Amino acid sequence: MMTDELAPEDQLRLQVLLAQDVKAVRLDEGSMTLHALTPGGEASIALVPNCRADRYARLVREQLSGHALGSPGGYPVFLSRWTRHGQVEGLNLGKLLLTGEPEAVVAVVHSPALTDELAEYAWWAQPSIENARLMLCRESVARGRMGPVLAAFLAEHLPFLQDDHLGIMDTVAVLIYSGALGPAQLETVWNRGRHSNSYYVAFLEMAALDTPHPLPCLRTVHPDLAVTQAALGDPPRPGDLAARALLKAFSAEGQAFLAAAADILARPETQEVVSRTLNAIGRYFGSGGKAADTAGVPDDAALRHRLDAAGHLAMASDASLQAIFIRSTAIGSLMRRKIEPVVTPLVADIQRLLAENRTGASRRPSKPR
Repeated sequence: MMTDELAPEDQLRLQVLLAQDVKAVRLDEGSMTLHALTPGGEASIALVPNCRADRYARLVREQLSGHALGSPGGYPVFLSRWTRHGQVEGLNLGKLLLTGEPEAVVAVVHSPALTDELAEYAWWAQPSIENARLMLCRESVARGRMGPVLAAFLAEHLPFLQDDHLGIMDTVAVLIYSGALGPAQLETVWNRGRHSNSYYVAFLEMAALDTPHPLPCLRTVHPDLAVTQAALGDPPRPGDLAARALLKAFSAEGQAFLAAAADILARPETQEVVSRTLNAIGRYFGSGGKAADTAGVPDDAALRHRLDAAGHLAMASDASLQAIFIRSTAIGSLMRRKIEPVVTPLVADIQRLLAENRTGASRRPSKPR
């Protein structure tokens, strides 16, 4: 028998529940149980459907929406369209969490008006890697009580991303940018790059920001740093992109950066990994759009070769790969063969600037000795 009403006992129990100061609601359609977060803890109602389960779940959500938003027809369709554009900040976000709609939780998570308190309720309603990443991007959340909670969840679940290289890069980037992890925890994440070099990509990107986040593991400075500083001046002449890039490459962090970049480019798994690595290299070593200036450099062939290599790194970007990637969706070994003409010279430049000038894939970055 079709019905448009909840069972009387469920209607009564919902009314009693919603008369309290409920913070969030979620509906488990598998067990047909309604869970509510209240100041006193979690409350549950075992529903008694009087029709097909999916239809009954819709009736429950319609009643919840009518109570929270004054929208008896259920979660407003226009909110679903706006959810992922951060355009719901003008609404009372807390009320969205009372609708029992997963899409409403996502709307709250995406909102620029998200607070640490709302993040706690949204996290209770729908804990997921994507939601944790989005919420941790908000400074109010990252600096609040929920920051360490979300960061710990993401760090713990990173291994489960396995071959999701884009997910790994985005998650690690959020963990670094949020500042919610301590140095020891960041070093643990960095060390996962020994098993999947995609972990390194986000560290290189964050180190290349205008307000950089230092790499958690450094190497010793290049043994020729002092003599190079003497030859080029420290700081070098304004506008001397190659000289600035070379001195940065010879620093302790620069050596770690180069070693990680060489490791990534020796065996990248996806096009996004390659593109983001090249862009990070270009941003880290130069501002882009300027030619390497070697005028006035001492007549030293070895130094000029290094300056050329540093200048190439400073100009690196994924623009050199667009002609390849626009014609191919290849990943793995096939992709690596296609990008060899672009990547191989860049790796040679990196190796030229690394201490102990190795010809193979670089060793893993290590702590200072």
